[in-house]
Amino acid sequence: MKFKPLYFYGAIAIIVIITLIVVSQSGETENTKPIDITSEQKLPDDEIHNPLKSSESPNKDNVSEGFRHKLEMLEKSIEENPKDTLKIREYADLLAAAHKKDKAIEYYQKILDISPGRTDILFSLSFIYYSSGDLDKAEAETKKILKFEPANTNAQYNLGAIASGKGAKEKAREIWTNLVEKFPDEEIGIRAKKSIEKL
Repeated sequence: MKFKPLYFYGAIAIIVIITLIVVSQSGETENTKPIDITSEQKLPDDEIHNPLKSSESPNKDNVSEGFRHKLEMLEKSIEENPKDTLKIREYADLLAAAHKKDKAIEYYQKILDISPGRTDILFSLSFIYYSSGDLDKAEAETKKILKFEPANTNAQYNLGAIASGKGAKEKAREIWTNLVEKFPDEEIGIRAKKSIEKL
């Protein structure tokens, strides 16, 4: 199977956003936050990605020149070819990783304007909103994923996590119980069962 840059940079954004979720939702247990669908992928050890591994927020003092240059080159490339969704995705993911969430959202939306059914982009938006504490928007994006992919168990699980975050424990229990019943021996069912126990 050929590796696609689209998934790689999507992984970067989601990994960084999930890290933000863990920090910002410190009272939340491991099993009740949304799933990181790319947790098995790691950031490369290079000049561009090392700033993203820092525990401190990126700023002009600790973001490498290479990272800034990468952002500038991507921005220029997008200006020259505004329909190149791979470049737009890469740029949006790096913006999200650099805590420029509003600008990242703007560029994710540009991709959705071109390809409305991109559930990978909807996942990215959902994680940004969740990490920002805007659970209503996180829920709206997750419901869009389910509109395109009704059987997406990660999105189903995440709806339960969002409901739990909003204090709707019974709704979360109902969503997760459904996953446990349908997938008792699969990872999603096991995770849902553990999440129910934490409610």
